Amino acid sequence: MKTLYLMRHAKSSWKHAELNDLERPLLEKGLKRTRLIIDFLKSNNVDIELIICSHATRSLETARIIAHAFGISNDNFRVEKAVYMADAESLTDQLYDLPSGVDKVMIVGHNPAITNLANSFLKEKIDYLPTSGVIAIAFSTDRWEELPGAKFKIKFSAFPKQIE
Repeated sequence: MKTLYLMRHAKSSWKHAELNDLERPLLEKGLKRTRLIIDFLKSNNVDIELIICSHATRSLETARIIAHAFGISNDNFRVEKAVYMADAESLTDQLYDLPSGVDKVMIVGHNPAITNLANSFLKEKIDYLPTSGVIAIAFSTDRWEELPGAKFKIKFSAFPKQIE
């Protein structure tokens, strides 16, 4: 059984016009909402073994907060530039070379790719995955490269506004 957690980065600031898109920092509101999600995940006994995120500041900061909360070591924290401008297929590609011993992975990414990937599994499509939102998908396979053909089930979706 493999579990994939799809998370959109926390809410970021547009305040500093001199910063390019890669450098936008998180807002305090984003930090608070991410903490709400962490509390939700922990209260539902979620276990994350590995995190993959983009190199954009907002994604990297969000992923580091999650990593700290779940005690994820640097060895199990991957920063992948390809996640920043990825499409849904490119996000899935990030999983294929993972060791089979890793069962629970979180991708912290950006819209539209993270929403498009989530919608490829959801019966009821969403317009967008909100900032700090998470969707958990369990796959009936022991190998990441078998994901495309594996049976799956949505374990949960957690959005900050649902929890607040």
